[in-house]
Amino acid sequence: MKITVLTDNNSLIDRYYLAEPAFSLFIEEAGKRILFDTGYSDVFRRNGEKMGVDFSLIDTIVISHGHNDHTGGLQYLSDLKQNIEVYAHPEADEDKSYKGLDISMPVRFERLKDNFRLILSRKPMNITDRLVFLGEIERKWQQVAPLEGDDLKDDTAMVYKGEKGLFIITGCSHSGIINICEYSKKVTGINRISGIIGGFHMLDNDRLNREVRDYFRKQDIDVIYPCHCTDLKAKIALSRVVDIREVGVSLQLEIY
Repeated sequence: MKITVLTDNNSLIDRYYLAEPAFSLFIEEAGKRILFDTGYSDVFRRNGEKMGVDFSLIDTIVISHGHNDHTGGLQYLSDLKQNIEVYAHPEADEDKSYKGLDISMPVRFERLKDNFRLILSRKPMNITDRLVFLGEIERKWQQVAPLEGDDLKDDTAMVYKGEKGLFIITGCSHSGIINICEYSKKVTGINRISGIIGGFHMLDNDRLNREVRDYFRKQDIDVIYPCHCTDLKAKIALSRVVDIREVGVSLQLEIY
């Protein structure tokens, strides 16, 4: 599996791509060309085209959850072929707000149906033999919520069954990064996690930092790539127990 970061809050030095407070990945796996989230604007597409990504060959889109910083770019994909499969939780396009601001998906399912084939599921689904869309994450392992009252049921993730264990791909982890890890184990039957990339939703929360740090210490994870909604304090806390790598636009990973 090959992962390319198209959009993140950060852009890697000397690469000259655009960054925005959002997230999008381009994933190639078993002949599939997958967009995981689409960022806030057309930045993911502008960056991707500059990197040589042929968007006309995209066959799958995965929506991690229905916030506009992960789905805003959907409105810049209407020119693509109509047989693209879009995986999402059925509640992803419900209205969402934060501190009075509308942060909902700008393109709702009714409109997406005009261009793409929607696959809405609360249950896990295989995208390839080794890559799984997790559906609705069970929330029974993590004690500290990422944000008080943040009951975003549509928050989901993907997990790749690699040679060294599970590699988890998450958008924002509203459902809790520990819950995502444990649910990935439950769904796949594989107990070892080799790596994680994505937003952990660890923002100015010392209790959460301690809980996730202590959890990661017990997991023997090879490497993590926390980004987007993971602040500096969280990264420092986690770096004490696991190898952390820098993330930014144009980062490429190959996972076996």
